[in-house]
Amino acid sequence: MPPAAEPRRVVVVPGGPVLVEGPVELVLPDGTSVRSERFMVAVCACRRSKRYPFCDTSHRRRVRVEAEARESE
Repeated sequence: MPPAAEPRRVVVVPGGPVLVEGPVELVLPDGTSVRSERFMVAVCACRRSKRYPFCDTSHRRRVRVEAEARESE
């Protein structure tokens, strides 16, 4: 029996991406897949990224707008 593989570390960032230790292969809803060979991969959780399924920090722009609206109330 082969030795058990080390588990991949996945970090869910509140209001941000899901960070996954790479390399990874992501299978999209339409069945296509994309790969990243990076040592840490930021997977978009808000679906605002222009690079979806990878994060491009679009969630940051949205959070700032919402925070500013709350501050002005």
